[in-house]
Amino acid sequence: MKRLALLTGILTLAGPLALAQTSTWVPDKAHSEVDFSILHMSLSRVNGRFGNIGGAITWDEGDITKSTVNVTIDVTSIDTGVSGRDNDLKSANVFDAAQFPTATFVSTSVAKNGSGLTVNGNLTLHGVTKPATLAVEGPTGPVPGMDHKPHAGFSATTTITRTAFGIAPKYPAAMIGDDVKLTIELDVAKQ
Repeated sequence: MKRLALLTGILTLAGPLALAQTSTWVPDKAHSEVDFSILHMSLSRVNGRFGNIGGAITWDEGDITKSTVNVTIDVTSIDTGVSGRDNDLKSANVFDAAQFPTATFVSTSVAKNGSGLTVNGNLTLHGVTKPATLAVEGPTGPVPGMDHKPHAGFSATTTITRTAFGIAPKYPAAMIGDDVKLTIELDVAKQ
C-alpha cells in the first residue's frame, strides 16, 4: 500500500513536467535577416541588412513567456547595396568587423503584449553589451516547410543608439544619425 501511495505521488508530480515541453527552433538563413535604417546627412535614410543570422529559440510550448532567445548576427554580412559603403562599414571606422565579427542578442524575459510579445534582453555589438527591448509580432505558423520541418515566423522592431555601442564615434549625428531602427525578420525551423 505504501508503494502504491509513493508511486501515485511520483506520478502526480511528474504529470505537469511531462506536459511542459520545450523545443529548439533555428533561423532559416535563406529567409531571416536584420534590417536597419539610419539618417544620413540629416537628409535621408540609408537602409541595409545583415543576412547571416544564427542562434536558436528555445520555445516553451506550454507557456511562451518561459521561452528564450539567443541569436547571432554576422556583421560581415552587411549589405547596403553599395559595395564601397559596405567595405567602409566593415572597417575600423564603423563596425570593425575584423575585431567584432558578430553581434548577439540574448533574452532575459519574454512577456505577452496584446497579440504579440515584448522580449527584453542584452544586445552585444562592437564589443559593448546594452539592454534592448524588442516589440515582437508573432509567432505566425507553424506551417510545414520545404525541409519537412515546422516553420514559424517572428517580426521584431527596436531602436538603438549607435554611439552607446561605440560605433563610429568620430562622426557627428548631423553626418550619421545616432538612432538606428532595427527590424528583425525570423523564419525559424523546429529541430
